[in-house]
Amino acid sequence: MQEALPGAGERDAMIEKKPKQQPLIDVPPEWVEHWEGMPEYVPGEAKPAYTVQVNFKNQADKAVFMELLGQDPERRRSFWYPPMELFKSKKPDGPVSVMENKYPIYVISKGRWKTGQTTRELSKLGIEHKVVIEPQEYDDYASAVDPARLLILPFSNLGQGSIPARNWVWEHSIASGAERHWILDDNIVGFVQKNRNQKSKIIDFNPFRDVEMFVDRYENIAEAGMNYDFFVPNRERHPPYYLNTRIYSCILLRNDLLYRWRGRYNEDTDLSLRILKDGWCTVLFNTVLAKKVATMLMKGGNTDELYKDDGRLKMAESLRDQHPDVVKITQKWGRWQHQVDYRLFKKNKLIRKKEAEGKA
Repeated sequence: MQEALPGAGERDAMIEKKPKQQPLIDVPPEWVEHWEGMPEYVPGEAKPAYTVQVNFKNQADKAVFMELLGQDPERRRSFWYPPMELFKSKKPDGPVSVMENKYPIYVISKGRWKTGQTTRELSKLGIEHKVVIEPQEYDDYASAVDPARLLILPFSNLGQGSIPARNWVWEHSIASGAERHWILDDNIVGFVQKNRNQKSKIIDFNPFRDVEMFVDRYENIAEAGMNYDFFVPNRERHPPYYLNTRIYSCILLRNDLLYRWRGRYNEDTDLSLRILKDGWCTVLFNTVLAKKVATMLMKGGNTDELYKDDGRLKMAESLRDQHPDVVKITQKWGRWQHQVDYRLFKKNKLIRKKEAEGKA
């Protein structure tokens, strides 16, 4: 479920903004120190030479104008003309060999043996992973996925969304002796790298290792993951990661946490909030990104089971009932949404492991 990014709450336009005082010393942002020893990241920002403000009498006129320019009238407040070519794509020169990920990767899938994109993309990169399925769908998945990659759940059709499967994966990873595990949705159509105001499809390295390498340097990161590609547009300046926000769809979890997945809706955000309220840190990466099919556009999975009828309102209400102190319900793009205030968790600071101090 989509929500406002950290610190992106609406402000009262009538409040007079005071000019920011210029610092006497040029202090680098906090992330610079923590990013030392990580792959190069230079945050870029595209600045236009000219801008034009266009006013409309009504929504219909705006929709006609935006359609003429090939823009979505509901989601776009500004855009470049002509469109900026900022996505770089290339083909590998030869066979691809990537570094093996440290922690096991699980892809939960249901009803998507024909369209499951995540396992296809991971296989292209040569990244080892398991696809977690229900027993009644084994033959279908075995016809489309390497049977050696399949893990069969001991239950089926419980009507509880992905919660039982997620908790089964957690226990399976503990039994394997792993300290953490990755859990991924099955509708990720690719992985993207962002650097120097340029995006490129990842074809020749393992993006999971970047996240693992960073996380392993700290004592108190309970959860980490890759941001969605569409939340990190090239035209905007972003730090390499957001600290203490929700993580979903592409998640790395500590196995020794006392939590487990719960509820029926918004389980990703709920888990992140419980973690943050107990003083842990979460890290959401903007340098490596998951390119994901938009919610409700892909059949199977939770789409058919949870989002039908008034499912989106129930989802928002469920999270608000679990966390009324930080969650409110709003409407965006014609749909009910939850909005979370993450400012409470700014006090959660990264704690570097002693053995990692001073090491690049």
